[in-house]
Amino acid sequence: MTAGEGSPASDAELVELLRQNGIVLELDDLEALLDGVLAAPEGEDSLAWTALVSESPSPELVRVFQDLKARRRSAGPKKRPSIAERLAGVRAAMAERELDGFFVPRADEHQGEYVPKRADRLAWLTGFTGSAGIALVLEEAAAIFSDGRYTLQLEQQVDGAHFERLHVTEQPPAEWLLEKLPNGGRVGYDTMLHTPTQVEALIQALAPGGIELVPLDDNLVDHAWGAQPPAPLSPAIPHPLEFAGRSSEDKRAALADDLAKRGAEAAVLTLPDSIAWLLNLRGADVPRTPFCLSFAVLHADGALDWFVDKRKVTPALARTLGNSVRLQDPDALGAALDGLGARGAKVLADPGSAGIWFFRRLAAAGAKLLYAPDPCQLAKACKNPVEVAGTKRTHERDAVPLIRFLAWLDREACARADSGNPITEMEAADKLHGLRRETGKLRDLSFDTISSVGPNGALNHYRVTEETNRPLTRGEFYLVDSGGQYSDGTTDVTRTLPIGEVNVEMAERYTLVLKGHLALGRQRFPKGTTGSQIDALARQYLWQAGLDFDHGTGHGVGSFLSVHEGPQRISKVPNSIALQPGMIVSNEPGYYKPGAYGIRIENLEVVEEIDLPGRERPLLGFHTLTLAPYDRRVIRLDLLTGEEQAQIDAYHARVFATVGQHLDEADRTWLAAATQPLA
Repeated sequence: MTAGEGSPASDAELVELLRQNGIVLELDDLEALLDGVLAAPEGEDSLAWTALVSESPSPELVRVFQDLKARRRSAGPKKRPSIAERLAGVRAAMAERELDGFFVPRADEHQGEYVPKRADRLAWLTGFTGSAGIALVLEEAAAIFSDGRYTLQLEQQVDGAHFERLHVTEQPPAEWLLEKLPNGGRVGYDTMLHTPTQVEALIQALAPGGIELVPLDDNLVDHAWGAQPPAPLSPAIPHPLEFAGRSSEDKRAALADDLAKRGAEAAVLTLPDSIAWLLNLRGADVPRTPFCLSFAVLHADGALDWFVDKRKVTPALARTLGNSVRLQDPDALGAALDGLGARGAKVLADPGSAGIWFFRRLAAAGAKLLYAPDPCQLAKACKNPVEVAGTKRTHERDAVPLIRFLAWLDREACARADSGNPITEMEAADKLHGLRRETGKLRDLSFDTISSVGPNGALNHYRVTEETNRPLTRGEFYLVDSGGQYSDGTTDVTRTLPIGEVNVEMAERYTLVLKGHLALGRQRFPKGTTGSQIDALARQYLWQAGLDFDHGTGHGVGSFLSVHEGPQRISKVPNSIALQPGMIVSNEPGYYKPGAYGIRIENLEVVEEIDLPGRERPLLGFHTLTLAPYDRRVIRLDLLTGEEQAQIDAYHARVFATVGQHLDEADRTWLAAATQPLA
């Protein structure tokens, strides 16, 4: 029995419909599942979540599911407590524990770049939605700390009447605490949200003031958060071998062999991207990064205990896991660690990414701890040939909507600015997203598009909002940093474009940034070279002009995984991880003039072996994945060498030869002009 077309099904009708379709699920269970679905991002496919209920739901069943989902959404809490009420709730919980303060980091239990709604405690408490920050709540004071990327956002989002808004390096949290608690005190922290590395640094910084850090196995914000969302639920699906290139069994066997060589019986895995890579699965529990939130323990015999909400595990994935992957309830994690400790096992855990809770629990149970990096991270970073081939396809596919966007912008920006109906930052970002969606292959964006013009471009992690949305105006630079998630790879590309004519200084500094970008891209280097050893190549021309930029030059990129992955990077910050074949890194020098404009040029590069005649040692270099023209109109030819001109011309010829055939006549004509030789 079903409801009529367009009318909502009654509860009894819905239960009967489920039974008719072979689904044994009570209404209360379905509603709880839908609450978890609503706590996860919707993504490009608004019906993907139905795989949690049925492997092949009928259109009628899908309609009823969507109806119930809409009802659950409308039944959500409508009134949020004030900031004062939220702070009062946390302070009441502090008083019960006899604490003088409590740390509220932005991090979740997995130390991820994106956190689910349930774990976004910093945003709930303060209103701040940036990706980096920490708050401290004391009995009579509170403060929030973030870096220079978010100075303006802190002012816009956080009420200064309740929180001091501070720069994390100019006044670190420990210094602020020492000022506020000069006679010592007890400050609590959630052991799941702070790593041993972070806690040790705080202990040392607070020791002069006699401040005691008090570990808590629960979170005081959760006690105050009456309408806290549930954990997110999205389908965990197989990542096919045609994209992964290597079976889960093979990966687990290789890592298990390494564990055995170290004398370790097990490794604790807390990073969801590690688990997604190791088990060849993908999910959608958080925005923009296709993984499933969970924990795992890998054993030295290749078996793996996976602590995951079993509702996420689709039948398609269950068929691929095999008997050596044991599904466990998340609540069983503590007992599993206790079991390892009871037999005195040597257990590997990463002090830089795992919460200190794991180390305390294992040590208390009697385990021998091996402090070492997550064993999946380096193996994941070195893409296999199938993954490299996939990301090359991805970039060729992604280049088509990107170049269509650049052509549209070039045709429309000045004309619309002159007509009084200018393109805005938000409209431009939406246009690019729509063009990527037209490929029919987009699984998600790889991050929220940075669409910025004029002074907004000087904020290198700017996110456009209704309040900050600027029109594209003649004489300004427009900077767009964007990317997509596809089944065979992840993209990330930045281009800076003039809106009409720009001044001489802007063109000169664009060219200095471009020269550094080119120098890094063509560099060859011996095996064993780290990213920090070649970072200066991208900065050298800016340095000679007395200029620089304050972010890293390059980050690792996943294969249909995180757009920011380690352990490799190209940065001033020392890094001991050598660049290796198969690693994908960004090449993105920039320059930012506060209050005026920003410039960034970014390609993704894959590290490859170089066969150079006469070489005396193994050499590596970069193959550029990104396919999009630089802007010829702001390249100062008098600042380029002949080698640099030839490098640009060769790259542009490759862009046109690869992408031009996939464009319509108007866009192909535009690309031909944009990629013609410089001189």
